[in-house]
Amino acid sequence: MTSPVQPALGRRLGTADAAVIGIGSMVGAGVFSAIGPAAAAAGSWLVLGLALAAVVAYCNAVASAQLAAQYPLSGGTYLYGRERLGPWWGFAAGWCFVTGKTASCAAMALTFGAYVAPGSRLAQRLLGIGAVVLLTAVALRGVERTAHLTRALVSVSVAVLVLIVALLLTSGETDASRLTVGEPDAYGVLQAAGLLFFAFAGYARIATLAEEVREPERTIPRAIVTALAAVLLLYLAVAVSALLVAGPDALAASAAPLRTAVELAGATWAKPVVTVGAAVASLGALLALLAGVARTTLAMSRNDDLPGRLAAVHPDHAVPHVAQLAIAGVVVVLVASVDLRGMIGFSSFGVLLYYAVANAAAWTQAAPERRWHRGLQALGLAGCLTLVATLPALSVVVGIAVLAAGCLGRLVFRR
Repeated sequence: MTSPVQPALGRRLGTADAAVIGIGSMVGAGVFSAIGPAAAAAGSWLVLGLALAAVVAYCNAVASAQLAAQYPLSGGTYLYGRERLGPWWGFAAGWCFVTGKTASCAAMALTFGAYVAPGSRLAQRLLGIGAVVLLTAVALRGVERTAHLTRALVSVSVAVLVLIVALLLTSGETDASRLTVGEPDAYGVLQAAGLLFFAFAGYARIATLAEEVREPERTIPRAIVTALAAVLLLYLAVAVSALLVAGPDALAASAAPLRTAVELAGATWAKPVVTVGAAVASLGALLALLAGVARTTLAMSRNDDLPGRLAAVHPDHAVPHVAQLAIAGVVVVLVASVDLRGMIGFSSFGVLLYYAVANAAAWTQAAPERRWHRGLQALGLAGCLTLVATLPALSVVVGIAVLAAGCLGRLVFRR
């Protein structure tokens, strides 16, 4: 038995708005939280891990764009997996996305708190919860408000990151030898790539908003590629400049690696600027993430893979308000109880499996439906599975347990 037909979402976003939502979902995560764990895994060779993460992200991006052009409805890979591979594959992708990106929401809220209140764990959690509540209120007012606020937040955070890069590179404290400390370790580089992939997953927000963009066949591919290219260039500049000044050990030991790099560069006056940039970037990512997770929840509930009540769409604001509130509630609980670095690994596990299904689904598309060579999907699938296998062991174990619990729950619920 299927859920009652719900009102359609409104197509109100153009290419620029969709790209900004994607950029807003990415900017902040890698620069302000994932660089530290990546440096701990790969040392100065985290730049190579960043490049590998970008290659896998590009393969996933074109697979998502190709599928979204054929299926321009909310749900992303959950929808594509159902249509191309079968209901169970779709559910697995959707469940991995919802759980993984809910963890991402918690990570962004905790990153916000960590930079604003570095000395107090309680204050960090309270600030993170406040951010979730405030941004959920914004998201409930409509997707256009989400896009407009994300645009403003992204503009500020990108400007701050550019300033930080300029300060680091002109500080006189750079040392090129810090880019090649130690011998490269293949496992460490792959683990760093898996952790840094956490930072590139934002373009999925564009695909999950497919029901709300104008001319999706043209808009979605352009927005995804634009967002990914812009963020890759920014991440490379930030990672290289931070390594040149601070080196991998200092970055790995810091909960706020960019603030550490600025301190070592002698620009202590810029620490408040770093705090503002981190806070704004985290809020921008959190806002876009909350919107994307709610849309996938909406699509899953429409097919009775989640409770049908979550499929409700607000009659005035045309947003999935019940799903939005439910996701916010779960994120608040996580922010009150979890560790930031643990959330990054768990999120990467879910999102990488989500994109593995996307690549498998895109592989099945016929020639008239294809926009890129099928080899990119093979590379993307292999890359996702390899990076999953090299994530920290605890993240893999918890991820497998959560996936198994979701599949068991679906089996019981549908029976």
